[in-house]
Amino acid sequence: MSSATPSPRTVALPVAFFAGLGQSTLAGSGSAGALPADAIRDAGYAAGTALFDHFAQWLAEHGEARPAELADERFPWLLEAFFRHIGWGRVQLHPLTDAVLALDASDWSESSNGPSGCLVSTGLFAGFFGRLADAPISVLEVGHPVADPSRARFLLGSVEVMGYVWDAMERGMPYDRAVASV
Repeated sequence: MSSATPSPRTVALPVAFFAGLGQSTLAGSGSAGALPADAIRDAGYAAGTALFDHFAQWLAEHGEARPAELADERFPWLLEAFFRHIGWGRVQLHPLTDAVLALDASDWSESSNGPSGCLVSTGLFAGFFGRLADAPISVLEVGHPVADPSRARFLLGSVEVMGYVWDAMERGMPYDRAVASV
């Protein structure tokens, strides 16, 4: 009997899945057949925590250290390589402050979802980075500085910090100013 860890099971879905999911969310907001946005983010969160295991295995298969042991300068490159490998697109991390990271996604599978945004990705990143940090991480989709339907920008930080940023944005403050004031 082998003691090897079984490979995390994943499936491939066509990108059109996200458009259909978004339409289901928007179709009849409040109707019995509509999917609530929170349920989609929650499903993304569950997928993100599982995807972290896939990332850890992918790293091992490529002779890399475990996620928590990666050198800071290698992590962004490996993260981008992983997400491209699994078909989501390109990700780049940018520290905005000591408390907030921006994650820019380009050629992003879910970003052409229109007005419903990247609900799965928001949950996915919260679950994935929460596992990495071994602490709850909050993620806000804030658009992208370059108006392009294949791009998205997400802000990552602690629940408290991102709550502050969200509240400031709700009052009309641009996200970059809200983040700078943290």
